[in-house]
Amino acid sequence: MTTAETITPETEPDSVEALKARAAALEEQIRSLSEQARANLLTAELKTEALRAGMVDLDGLKLLDTSTLTIGEQGEVTGATALMDRFRRLKPWLFGQASTTSTTAAPPSPQPPRMKPATEMTKDEYRAARAAILRRT
Repeated sequence: MTTAETITPETEPDSVEALKARAAALEEQIRSLSEQARANLLTAELKTEALRAGMVDLDGLKLLDTSTLTIGEQGEVTGATALMDRFRRLKPWLFGQASTTSTTAAPPSPQPPRMKPATEMTKDEYRAARAAILRRT
């Protein structure tokens, strides 16, 4: 240890009261962070349920009373689905179609597009196809 690392009377805690005050401040900080984490978990769960229910604008979540929701020991939120169902019945204009997938686009056909043979075309279809081919050349 160097002389700079040695404990001097100025760096030692003054008393037990100073340590108790610091411990109380740290406990308050832990309590505050715990409440913030709980609020973030509830918000995330409500957003998930709102998207599943088809909510158009997530700003509508500000209208919800989350006091009925509970968080289990493993971090699971209970009551969010029932709350969202009740909210959907009360304010249906905030919701569109319910979505269970992340995209609404249809997947492409696994078969490549097939040209219609001339033998299966009507006379008008044949003339239009022939004119299109002649325009390209």
